Amino acid sequence: IIISEEDRRPGAMTREQYILATQQNTLPRTEHPQFYPVGIYGWRKRCLYFFVLLLLVTMIVNLAMTVWILKVMNFTVDGMGNLRVTKKGIRLEGISEFLLPLYVKEIHSRKDSPLVLQSDRNVTVNARNHMGQLTGQLTVGADAVEAQCKRFEVRASEGGKVLFSADEDEIVIGADRLKVTGTEGAVFGHSVETPHIRAEPSQDLKLESPTRSLVMEAPRGVQVNAAAGDLKATCRKELHLQSTEGEIFLNADTIRLGNLPVGSFPSSSSSSSSPSSSAPRQTIYELCVCPNGKLYLSPAGAGSTCQSSSNICLWS
Repeated sequence: IIISEEDRRPGAMTREQYILATQQNTLPRTEHPQFYPVGIYGWRKRCLYFFVLLLLVTMIVNLAMTVWILKVMNFTVDGMGNLRVTKKGIRLEGISEFLLPLYVKEIHSRKDSPLVLQSDRNVTVNARNHMGQLTGQLTVGADAVEAQCKRFEVRASEGGKVLFSADEDEIVIGADRLKVTGTEGAVFGHSVETPHIRAEPSQDLKLESPTRSLVMEAPRGVQVNAAAGDLKATCRKELHLQSTEGEIFLNADTIRLGNLPVGSFPSSSSSSSSPSSSAPRQTIYELCVCPNGKLYLSPAGAGSTCQSSSNICLWS
């Protein structure tokens, strides 16, 4: 290749460049060039717009439902509905229903309202130890209230005095007065130990055993006192007043023994000493005692007539 001096001038086109330029101009040109489109067209584009619109509608409905639930359930910063979360715990206002077990440490009612536990069947309160074993149970049912525990106590609101306590060994009633308002009184299957039995004012006190005997015993004596009324002891068969080491003392202005049998003299003595029809009626009698302790009356005379009318002791 020979390069002339003119070709070496700056800005001058070389022969190779000239040949290449003339060859490119001589190439045939197409009248309609082809273009390749970029993107999504046709049914794919319509499906994409449909899914975007469906997603937008779903989001709007979801947001509307969320706002509606928050409004209906009354969600607030402190809680929801009747439930409020405070520093001291959880506070419920109104009627609340629990479908599953509830585990709490303490349950308190409002200061101006009572605490009501209501159930369609039974209300049962259980107490368990650290091993999960049942130690106490209180069941409130439609027919009865049952308590299963080692010791059951009822205490007064003021002072904590025990009013009633029951365990396997004994039942203690700590009230100042035990009042039984039943028409048939109190029925005891076994013995009763008490220092004092008293009736209500203007009421009678009656101790009765319909089918068995009534026994009152005390190591230092039994005192029966009727300050403003009568004292009456009635039995069907026998009434025993027994003192093993002392005496039976009857102190009254008038002592009456009614329905005592009257002794009679033997027939021989009665015929010889029969009083005339004009003799005064016998009004004074002598109280006699048989060897078996039976009492009877004998017509009083100048001396004792118990011996002459002692035939009544043979009948007893």
